[in-house]
Amino acid sequence: MAQVLRHIINLFPKEAYANLLVGLGEGDDAAVYKLNDELALIFTADFFAPVVDDPYLYGAIAAANSMSDVYAMGGEVLMALNITCLPPDMPPDIAGAILRGGADKIAEAGGILVGGHTMDDKEPKYGLAVIGTVHPQKVITKAGAKPGDVLILTKPLGTGVITTALKAGLAKEEHIQAAVEVMLRLNRKAARAMQEVGVSAATDITGFGFLGHARDIAIMSGVNLRFYSERIPFIPGAKEYAEQWLFPGGTHSNERFFHPWVRFSSNLTEEEQLLLFDAQTSGGLLIAVPPERASLLVEKLKEEGDGHWVVGEVVEGGGFIEVV
Repeated sequence: MAQVLRHIINLFPKEAYANLLVGLGEGDDAAVYKLNDELALIFTADFFAPVVDDPYLYGAIAAANSMSDVYAMGGEVLMALNITCLPPDMPPDIAGAILRGGADKIAEAGGILVGGHTMDDKEPKYGLAVIGTVHPQKVITKAGAKPGDVLILTKPLGTGVITTALKAGLAKEEHIQAAVEVMLRLNRKAARAMQEVGVSAATDITGFGFLGHARDIAIMSGVNLRFYSERIPFIPGAKEYAEQWLFPGGTHSNERFFHPWVRFSSNLTEEEQLLLFDAQTSGGLLIAVPPERASLLVEKLKEEGDGHWVVGEVVEGGGFIEVV
């Protein structure tokens, strides 16, 4: 796969495209293409199988997750296309509820749904191809974190273990509801706060888990990230299901791949460590902000009613994560 990726990158070298600000070679959350001195477009796509039972909520969560990359880059959603895979025998009212949930979430984001593509599949899958906008000089990437920056997280963790517990019939209703509320919340307000304050780097926490996405910032910025385990927030029920080892398969894959870049304090249990690799859906933003602007960012997030947890800091290093 690595050889295929290198082949594709070589076919489209960034230096051949003067207006390609962020492309495949950067490995960032989305691609960014400059149209003129005032406007750049953000391109991204994502879709996945259901994580909750309610079809309307599934559609809305999938749409929020798909648009999250635009917010991670500091942009606004412009328009979207549906990506839809549905069983041929699915009742029309269920399919309609999925699409209605997605459309309502796009409208909440201020975007426009302009079409899409549907195909038959045994298991339903839904998501979006999204175009966003951003000023070319205000693109936020993973690559700008600097030693001394403060690390702020905007949503608690735990959607992976909670939705896995739901599929197993073991999740409590109050925990399901808490996870759904987290997954439905757009990162739009946090993105606007980042642009207003000015930050060094950001990424959204999704399938590669908290530590997987944090490692991207560390590698691309050429720094280490230090997190304080007692400051990291979790959705109610997440730790309970972690103790029951109700992790999705993606969490174990994350742990196997990213563990070599992570140094844990000895006082963390195995399930507490694994919870930090938990594959998330529609998670929050992890933001690196200069220390002199950190309190202002927290203030802005408070004003917007958004989550904000100061979870660590950026330190000198070369791509590793420390959890103490």
